[in-house]
Amino acid sequence: MAITKSTAKKILQEEGAQRVSDSAAMEFSRMMNKYAYSIAKKAVKLVAHARRKTVEKSDIELAK
Repeated sequence: MAITKSTAKKILQEEGAQRVSDSAAMEFSRMMNKYAYSIAKKAVKLVAHARRKTVEKSDIELAK
């Protein structure tokens, strides 16, 4: 997983959560990873379609 449970807890706490349960951190981590991989997959398809090898900022912006 790209975003770990501890990273998920830190993100939630930085946004104001005083306490974060392990199950909430795991679910947040799972959802964020799913979202990140979805964007990555779309960006790679855009790069392939453009016959490039380098993923650029614009590819990520279009993929979201």
